[in-house]
Amino acid sequence: MGGLATNGRPFESVWDYPRPPRVEPLDRHVRIELNGETIAESDRAVRVLETAGAPTVYLPRDDVQTDSLRPAHGTTECEWKGTASYFDAVVGQAVRARAAWTYPDPKPGFEALRDHIAFYASRVDGAFLDDERVEPQPGGFYGGWVTAEVQGPIKGEPGSESW
Repeated sequence: MGGLATNGRPFESVWDYPRPPRVEPLDRHVRIELNGETIAESDRAVRVLETAGAPTVYLPRDDVQTDSLRPAHGTTECEWKGTASYFDAVVGQAVRARAAWTYPDPKPGFEALRDHIAFYASRVDGAFLDDERVEPQPGGFYGGWVTAEVQGPIKGEPGSESW
């Protein structure tokens, strides 16, 4: 692949990401916006890399305005990370159902996700890495963030259900 993406970062193929997934520090500034407000901002985020998926970004709970989140019903189970709990994001009249999630008691190997919150880029007004607006991972289920250096095909696109 070689070379640099338009954001100046080396290209990354989602097919080079590991399985089981890996948690690593993120060397970019993260910002989440909803209804004209910044509801989360961090230089201490981590990302989860998993084969065929866009990186998923988790911010420390202390870097999230938790008063803009309210618990949402339901959970999901990840074979690697454990049971995820969800939040609605609420700022003024803007309510985004299940816009964020957390792993309150992550499985062994994923303890770094404890007290961290991830956001769906498609369910907030803006998700940014540095000054780059991210695109949501294709489909509605996965919460990965696509930036200029992330190369696919990416799980979630039509026809990828069996990946």
